[in-house]
Amino acid sequence: MGKKVLVVGQGGREHALVWKLAQSPQVDKIYAAPGNPGIAQLAECVDISVDNTLGLLEFALQEGINLTIVGPEAPLMNGIVDQFTAAGLKIFGPSAAAARLEGSKVFTKQLLHKYGIPTASFEVCENSDSAHKAAGFYIDQDKPVVLKADGLAAGKGVVVTADKQEAADAIEAMMNQHAFGQAGDRVVVEECLVGEELSVFTLCDGKDFLTLMTAQDHKRVFDDDKGPNTGGMGAYVNPPIYTPELKEVIESRIIAPVIAAMQEEGHPYKGVLYTGLMLTADGPQVLEFNARFGDPETQVLMPAIKDDLLPLLEACADGTLGGSQVELEANACVGVVLASGGYPGDYAKGKPIKGLDQLSGDTMVFHAGTALKEGQLVTNGGRVLAVVCRGKDNAEAIGKVYKEVEKISFDGIHYRHDIGRRALR
Repeated sequence: MGKKVLVVGQGGREHALVWKLAQSPQVDKIYAAPGNPGIAQLAECVDISVDNTLGLLEFALQEGINLTIVGPEAPLMNGIVDQFTAAGLKIFGPSAAAARLEGSKVFTKQLLHKYGIPTASFEVCENSDSAHKAAGFYIDQDKPVVLKADGLAAGKGVVVTADKQEAADAIEAMMNQHAFGQAGDRVVVEECLVGEELSVFTLCDGKDFLTLMTAQDHKRVFDDDKGPNTGGMGAYVNPPIYTPELKEVIESRIIAPVIAAMQEEGHPYKGVLYTGLMLTADGPQVLEFNARFGDPETQVLMPAIKDDLLPLLEACADGTLGGSQVELEANACVGVVLASGGYPGDYAKGKPIKGLDQLSGDTMVFHAGTALKEGQLVTNGGRVLAVVCRGKDNAEAIGKVYKEVEKISFDGIHYRHDIGRRALR
């Protein structure tokens, strides 16, 4: 008898997870809550919001779900794992206390400092006056400064600036105008690290870990890393800068100490740990953690995993990951996000999407902000689709993916033209 799996979420990340899980010989049925039109081609979508923990719990009990996989961060912070576990259900993801690695910048920075894990110097500010003073310390030295809202802000609660007025405006918006609600009640002001960014994805079972792969995300909305931050405009795996030597340094100085620290604090970390690093002249330093798979990194990560994903996720939930291995593709994989015009600001919805039937057979398309309107696929979010292609190397994958992207159209379509290009430098 095959297993029943529930994937919680509705974006491109969840579509990629469903796509990968659908290839497992152990999986008999996949449900997605609430899902999207792309996911509906592979799984049964159920109309339960990601915030409706009780509804999700009742559904999982009723259907005899063998494993629930949580995509977005908000349900994790709200304790969905704690509630499912208390009900005797198996679920992949960290507890609410462990998910604070993403949910609270203050918690994370203080943990890193306590255990001597490399990260930027910082100050926690409880009011705007102290934030202005802390930011001025760096700006007066002609150094850029990073301002981070403490809580979740949909990937938009971070401002990097070397300008006093811009810093003042960001602090005012976060702390006094409450642009991110309670997330901005406290602000972390920190030194701006210089180097190249790298995202590392590690499976954890509370004590043991298994590094899956690295990726580089492209956060800014325009080419050449210009414009405001977004949830991510594209990604690629296997950046050339990630060597076996660097892997050993990251695991020994950052990943293993963080997992040990969480155990020591009484909040063992289970699930996937997404570590955002800056590779500085002094070695890798932690920028942030996410308590879930990244988006759009998952869309290029899943096609790069050769092995069955389900047993690895179950081992994390069961605490039996020790000794596990994973076989990964050595080839390149690049994904480009197609966004609505105006994103990450205001944008229109309901624009018909055309050209998907013209794509080559080996092109993968993961839906994020889409909907069906009278049988027509239309835009329904800021990030609409992720188009993903593999290749023998980055140059081939980049060439293929942009050839495919050009076949797709909708009114106001916007995408970056330089995803993965830094791998060619």
